[in-house]
Amino acid sequence: MKQDRFHGRTQGTGRLCEAPGCNEPGEFRAPGERAPGFDGPGAYRWFCLDHVRAFNQGYDFFRGMTPEEIARAQSPLSGWAGETRAFRPTAGIDQTPRWADFPDPLDAIAARAKLRREDVRKAQDAMRRGLSVADRQAYDALGLDFEADRRSLRARYSELVRRYHPDRNGGDRTHEARLREVVEAYQHLRRLAAFA
Repeated sequence: MKQDRFHGRTQGTGRLCEAPGCNEPGEFRAPGERAPGFDGPGAYRWFCLDHVRAFNQGYDFFRGMTPEEIARAQSPLSGWAGETRAFRPTAGIDQTPRWADFPDPLDAIAARAKLRREDVRKAQDAMRRGLSVADRQAYDALGLDFEADRRSLRARYSELVRRYHPDRNGGDRTHEARLREVVEAYQHLRRLAAFA
């Protein structure tokens, strides 16, 4: 199949024009009844040059849309809200970069990817040390490295409790879930042989 990219003509399709009564080759693609979406690229109609011109003159992209949908479709950002495999805010890593912290979006993606690589290295180190996933999550919750001893565990725990406990931070109860996570991580780690 040969395509003439300047005119939209696709030669050698073997299709006939879909206009009733026309026997010319269908070399020009036009939108079909089913639009592209989750189920695939959508359906196309194939017309000859004269019939595709007639189709294009009467085609209304916005037919059936509400005024709000039309305004969204006409926005310069239209289409960027959706994700594809190649372009998604996470760039295939754990969470969205903080774009405002970087002058170039690629720097933001690279920084998140670097953190992801560090996370993978940390997971491999945990496996070499024989630590379980729960052990590693407890270390992460407290922000400790795997070399931490009993004294540094206790110091870090005290620091985080002072930061998140409502009695110590002016009654702010928004951090209760984080405090619970810290306490559970401390209880888990202090039972490990490394801190015995």
